[in-house]
Amino acid sequence: MRVVTIIPTFNEIDSLPRTIARLRAAVPDSDVLVVDDNSPDGTGQLADSLAARDRAIHVLHRQGKEGLGAAYIAGFKWGLEAGYDVLVEMDADGSHQPEELQRLLSALDNGADMAKGSRWIRGGKVVNWPLHRKLLSLGGSLYSRILLGVGIKDITGGYNAFKSATLRRIDLDSVESVGYCFQIDLTWKTLKAGLTVREVPITFVEREFGDSKMSGNIVLESILLVTKWGLRSRWKALRGGNTSTRA
Repeated sequence: MRVVTIIPTFNEIDSLPRTIARLRAAVPDSDVLVVDDNSPDGTGQLADSLAARDRAIHVLHRQGKEGLGAAYIAGFKWGLEAGYDVLVEMDADGSHQPEELQRLLSALDNGADMAKGSRWIRGGKVVNWPLHRKLLSLGGSLYSRILLGVGIKDITGGYNAFKSATLRRIDLDSVESVGYCFQIDLTWKTLKAGLTVREVPITFVEREFGDSKMSGNIVLESILLVTKWGLRSRWKALRGGNTSTRA
């Protein structure tokens, strides 16, 4: 399988080289696509210099900061057009351990259509998170699971791998979210398409460099969109629509 790991960046000049070096060492068969949102700190130029030294590294420059979801969709479309069989989401800040990527790839090899790195199943954990961040993540996943009627424990998690056929089957142009709710959106669309999502345990490590992109607006977007999706799904069910999902 041809694999590409997509890494969105905005002001990740300190973290990006370390993350890419670890990824290339851990899974040398995976190509890398850096999707940079015109970082003012020079991350895009740094990515270009890394790509000049390693032909497995590619860079997609965007005009400005338009949100995580938009960056990933641009990366997915690039990867699909380039003919990759597997497309992976990975944070630039080192919170997703490249050494654990093979677990996600193995899940796809064993029949999953989407593999999700999970902090909240047996074997998963978080490192260096304050209590309020854990509660926010757990609460967000619980709220989403209840509203959407799915069994995914870490539906908000962003360390994901997709078969190309999965991304082709769901409508990327219909994705409504731009922030971290994008991860819920993709998982929900995959399940609604009747495809299999498998969670594998990961260790999530809080970033060492740079600032978190989490904000109150991102949390509000997630609450509003999940509520809308859940209520719309229940309304369709009441009217006789088919909303079955599985994991």
